[in-house]
Amino acid sequence: MPDQSPPTRFAAAARPESLLINMGPSHPAMHGTIRIMLELDGERILNSEVEVGYLHRGFEKTCEARTWFNLLIYTDRLNYVSPLINNLGYAMTMEKMLGLAVPERAQVIRALMSEVSRVSDHLTCLAAMAMECGAFTAFLYTMKAREFLWDVIEQTSGARMTTSYIRIGGVRADLHPDYAAHVAKALVETRKVLKDVHGLLDKNKIFLNRTRDVAVMSQEDAIAYGWTGPCLRSTGVRYDVRKAQPYLVYDRVAFDVPLGERGDNFDRYMVRMLEMEQSLRIIEQCVALLPKAAPGLMADGMPPAEAISEARRQKSGRPIRLSPNLEGSEKAVYKDILAADGGAVIPPKEETYTSIEGLITHFKFFMKGHGIRPPKGEVYFAVEGGNGELGFYIVSDGSDRPYRLHLRGPCFHIVSALESLIKGRLIADVIPTFGSMNMIGGELDR
Repeated sequence: MPDQSPPTRFAAAARPESLLINMGPSHPAMHGTIRIMLELDGERILNSEVEVGYLHRGFEKTCEARTWFNLLIYTDRLNYVSPLINNLGYAMTMEKMLGLAVPERAQVIRALMSEVSRVSDHLTCLAAMAMECGAFTAFLYTMKAREFLWDVIEQTSGARMTTSYIRIGGVRADLHPDYAAHVAKALVETRKVLKDVHGLLDKNKIFLNRTRDVAVMSQEDAIAYGWTGPCLRSTGVRYDVRKAQPYLVYDRVAFDVPLGERGDNFDRYMVRMLEMEQSLRIIEQCVALLPKAAPGLMADGMPPAEAISEARRQKSGRPIRLSPNLEGSEKAVYKDILAADGGAVIPPKEETYTSIEGLITHFKFFMKGHGIRPPKGEVYFAVEGGNGELGFYIVSDGSDRPYRLHLRGPCFHIVSALESLIKGRLIADVIPTFGSMNMIGGELDR
């Protein structure tokens, strides 16, 4: 529809004979969160201005009003397609500040779950990109594969998207006892889907016309804009945080860093396709690396949940049924999944439910002015997110909440280049170009 908004510098600079229109935020391909003001000569884009702000969450200031532990749930909602990696970035930044040593098993679990989350992120990006170009079959195939991966995530974390599973000091709970079989099934099904999508799109003339040599980005410009992740690697720059500054167990697993040649829409598609295959390789290696867990039994040989229920029954005279969410996070497995620091991790539920000392410790962990209290100072740490370098910069004043928290979200830098990529192109080229960037509103406009 014609632009009815008040005049802007963009509108003032428009040519008298050109047409100004809005594309978004209500346009389906803009996901309801982006407005692109276009100056058109027919269907040729003469100029554009991208406006974000339709999903502003106030993430950073909100976190500064929450305790170090309680703000974790807000990281889930940054890139809500790969929330586990967001949890990881924040948790590892805090661990760097606190000097926590994370158990080996927890590190492998983190890497495994992060790669599962990365594949689901790439599948979602390519599903949307293909569907918006008219390839609805590819969309259905990729969504089918994502369901198998989300089943793996849900089985262990209890949630599909907003997991809050990776915690400061480790992970919330151990893997599900049947995780190996479910992971193996997810890998088989995902590889089938990737083969099908390659067959549908790689040599599809319509898809190639929409993506090949469209929205080309040079290496120099990509670096100048601050691009990272698959979009940067599509230009041929070999930068991956997992290789450049290895963390967790990434220096002990074998994987390649796929690169593009032209930096166009097709390369951004292909790099993500190849990265998923590498992530599946990493998942298989993590399963093989996973150390054996301690048996989930109390000293008397009784499963923890039953032991607690029995202890409380003896005190009250009646049985008390505990939440099944306790499974996998019992005191017996703490040494494998959480750091040995009582001031940084939640007390075991066995102690909270059965002793007054444990209950007091639990309350003090969450009370205002108590809980996690890192030393004064500042720290930055980054992980490889679904879109690129996901970094947290945190300043501590020694209190129970951050003095300053800043997110280095990769999505913002990538979308900032959209105006230059679509200039001189046709209006139809906006769709695959925007789709190839994997814009996630919660990460972009935080």
